[in-house]
Order: sequence, then C-alpha cells, then structure tokens
Amino acid sequence: MNIAKQKALLSDLIYMANADGKIDAAEYDFIYRIGARMGLEKEQINNLFQHPQSSATPFSEMDRITHFHKLLLVMNVDRVTHENEVITLKNFGLKMGIRPGAIDSILSRMNEYEDKIIPSQELIAIFQTYYN
Repeated sequence: MNIAKQKALLSDLIYMANADGKIDAAEYDFIYRIGARMGLEKEQINNLFQHPQSSATPFSEMDRITHFHKLLLVMNVDRVTHENEVITLKNFGLKMGIRPGAIDSILSRMNEYEDKIIPSQELIAIFQTYYN
C-alpha cells in the first residue's frame, strides 16, 4: 500500500474515532499502532490528526473488507458504541460499496462477541454470504 493510501486509511480511522465527538486514549493507541505497522513515523501520524487526508475507496474486495474491519475495530476499541459511530461506519461501508444487509449483519453479530470484536474469519463469512 502506498503512503497516500496509508494516510487515507489512518485519516478514516481518525474520523471514525472522532464520530462521537472525542478521541480517547484507547483509540489514539489503536491508530498509532496501525500507523506504526504501516511504517509511518509518529510525526506523520500526529500530522494526520490535524490535517487528515481525503478518503480513498479501496478497489479490491479484500481491501474493502480489511478497511471496514479496521473501522469496526476502532469504533469498538473504547468499548462504547455511540449512535454517531454506527452511522459513520454505515456511511463508510456504503461509500465502499458494501451492501447494507452485510453492514447490518456485522453490526448485529458484533454484539455476540466479547469486546464486540468479530473474528476475521467470521467477518469474511458474513461478506461471502452477501456477495456469493
């Protein structure tokens, strides 16, 4: 993934984390860890909090699933799900071309898991149900 796409993904995560009007320590930590795994410097990540990049819709199905999963994780990392976060997640999903039924199924299923974290394989199975 090129640096512009990395910054766009992190900017989406920042936007998602801020959907409830604040970014807490768990959300900051999650975003920094994702950025570090991408090889971004702390200063680059800090800059995105002040100057976010435009969103870039992933092209491949797997990239969209991965992007959506990261948005779902950042939404739940603080263990509190606000209505604005759910609306924001749905809007991101629709923008990426994810079917509304898949989004609703994921949002419903997440409540069945500890910390609302759906295992990756389960998430892929939900997507396969709606796309095959």
